[in-house]
Amino acid sequence: MFGVESVIVSETRDPVELGVELLAHLEHGELSVADALDRIETVTTNPQVQREILDTAVMRGLIERENGVVRPRSQGSYVNFDSDVTVREGEFSCQRCGAAISTGHFVQFDGGELGPFGSTCIRKVLGRE
Repeated sequence: MFGVESVIVSETRDPVELGVELLAHLEHGELSVADALDRIETVTTNPQVQREILDTAVMRGLIERENGVVRPRSQGSYVNFDSDVTVREGEFSCQRCGAAISTGHFVQFDGGELGPFGSTCIRKVLGRE
């Protein structure tokens, strides 16, 4: 069961903007397109929207995409766990793995909130593991 807040946010956020922001905050010097898509799948599983997210990020100069590799164009705009991640207690399903969780981690982007994630999946989505 999702908390009321996560349902409301997911209905109002723009998945393209949220996905672009996620790519803009990559912590790796490079990722395979498959690994980038693994992160984008936390925003949407629609292949057309995923492609639009990648294309928009390239068009805005936030990432380079070449030979199956994605590279962020700017370094240092990482998600700060203290100020950019909100932790809430409740009954949630992890947006990455689908597991039932009682503590949800939500990333705060300008384009909306991304989550909930469990403690392990939030690190994977943000590239900390």
